[in-house]
Amino acid sequence: MLEKYENGDTSLKEEQALKNYFSQETVAPHLEVYKPMFAYFSVSKQEQFTKDLPLKTKKVFTYRWIAVAAVAVLVVMVYFKKPAVSTYQEYAYGTYNNPEDAFNEVTKQLAMISNHFNKGVSTVNYLEEVNKGTGTLGYLNEIGNATSIIFKK
Repeated sequence: MLEKYENGDTSLKEEQALKNYFSQETVAPHLEVYKPMFAYFSVSKQEQFTKDLPLKTKKVFTYRWIAVAAVAVLVVMVYFKKPAVSTYQEYAYGTYNNPEDAFNEVTKQLAMISNHFNKGVSTVNYLEEVNKGTGTLGYLNEIGNATSIIFKK
């Protein structure tokens, strides 16, 4: 029956019979080697891990906020930019005389920038999935720590 137990072919009743036999005071002399193993199993079955496991989560700085800040700085710079040349005639090259035309051109350019910006941000979205994956790997690390404590490695 021990050979069957070692191969993992025993039923629950047979395993219980083996545990009961090896929990007795007197065991056959040639089977004394197995007594500590079954004693360990019965003691370890009653053990419970009660310590709280702290789950450390790392806050990952997303690149979206950097991009938003960069766009905000560009908009502020464009809005508050003063002409470097003192006279309007020298600075007027490439400007619009009609404010509505200028507004429409700026709107068109900002829409183009926004479109390219959104394409760039969409390529970085996979980082959130990577962060979720690394978060779940933290659980595996905790399992490894627990098993190393149990097996005293």
